Amino acid sequence: MRGALSFFCLSLLSGVLMLPVLRWIGSRSFSMATETHLSGTHSAAFVTCPNDTVAKELARGIVEKKLAACVNIIPQITSVYEWQGKIEEDTEVLMMIKTRSSKIPALAEYVRSNHPYEVAEVISLPIDQGNPPYLKWIGDVVPE
Repeated sequence: MRGALSFFCLSLLSGVLMLPVLRWIGSRSFSMATETHLSGTHSAAFVTCPNDTVAKELARGIVEKKLAACVNIIPQITSVYEWQGKIEEDTEVLMMIKTRSSKIPALAEYVRSNHPYEVAEVISLPIDQGNPPYLKWIGDVVPE
């Protein structure tokens, strides 16, 4: 009897401890079954520009050349940075660019070739999660 009771308690304790793990596995399995996005497939890139005119010209070229699905232009940011040994402060415009991660090198080359800055900022971060239909749209608009 004592052995059966110990086994029962051990089984109950194992079940309680495993419940969070099983819930996570179950939710992840459901998520993967309904999700069409693989983490890191898409990226958000950021480029600063001296003004709205430059940002709009770059954005239009980036979208027309299918280097990105969408470019948001965020006005009036303040940048504080060191340039040639001096601390500088400028008002700039920020472009937030949504694209495939595989397009980042071509995007960076396009920006370098068409940007007025001597050293253009082009940085990107992989998109880990997002609205699946939106991420699918990015993939549909921007070819591999």
